[in-house]
Amino acid sequence: MLILAGDVGGTSTRLAYFRGERGGELELVAERHFPSAQHASLYEIVRLFAAEHHLTPERACFGIAGPIVQGGVKTPNLPWSIERAELARQVGLPALQLINDLAANTYGIASLKGEDFAVLNQGKADPTGVIAVVSAGTGLGESLAYWDGDGHRPLPSEAGHADFAPRSDLEADLLRYLRGEHGRVSYERVVSGPGLLNIYRFLKEGRYLPEDPGVAALLQAGDPGAVITGAALAGSCPLCGKTLDVFLSVYGAECGNAALRFLATGGVYLGGGIAPHILSKLREPTFLEAFTDKGRLSPLLATIPLMVILNDRAALLGAGRAAVDQRS
Repeated sequence: MLILAGDVGGTSTRLAYFRGERGGELELVAERHFPSAQHASLYEIVRLFAAEHHLTPERACFGIAGPIVQGGVKTPNLPWSIERAELARQVGLPALQLINDLAANTYGIASLKGEDFAVLNQGKADPTGVIAVVSAGTGLGESLAYWDGDGHRPLPSEAGHADFAPRSDLEADLLRYLRGEHGRVSYERVVSGPGLLNIYRFLKEGRYLPEDPGVAALLQAGDPGAVITGAALAGSCPLCGKTLDVFLSVYGAECGNAALRFLATGGVYLGGGIAPHILSKLREPTFLEAFTDKGRLSPLLATIPLMVILNDRAALLGAGRAAVDQRS
């Protein structure tokens, strides 16, 4: 069957047509990326994509960054309100699903191969245990999947919006700094692309390290998260290096929190756009030590596999798989 799949994020929306059948592999027919913020709605993007290819899918599924409640979602990082029934009417396709983007990412794991992962902690996976996905990008998303007897079935969450819990004096100062700006502070305010800039500004304004004028100019002109991680990886900016270290420690701790919350003995997977770009830093002790530093349960965390998803189509494949597998 022909299906339409979408991975809808705050930065970009990726659409694809796939051919596939239940239990089989998906065959890519066509694919395109759209800058999300340059469009007024998801329907506008779908309409542009459909006009290019003149194909008629039988089913559709969109993984969307945001909580799906009663068939609709207000995207937290875009000014969009998406209703399943209205989108189905506009597209002319009653067999249409909206699922959380992290649920889509989790569905996609089953379609990936060994080379699509980088192992940070080998651990010992329980093949029928719960798996967790923690994805840092424009925002911070988390999901889990339980074993239903035939495969892992995802459950969405909005755990990335849970309260940020500092573990050191420096992180407590960071919390106070961000509370002054936002009131309540979630993990997403720290572990995300915008979170990198939040940490950078906190360290700069707290005079922990001086700002490099060249980096300051680049921050005004480009993607701040990419600028900060690029300079940190190059070793050319001590302030950026410290920023990434704080980010890694908080990210590692929150991945460990996900492992505990969901008892993710099947493994914890890092999705999103940031992790593959900082893989060399993720392999350093800071991240894994924060992941396993859970007091009396630290020995359990040391046994849990920890992997980075390298294939940036995971959520798109997951949306495709969800569309194929949906019950008529």
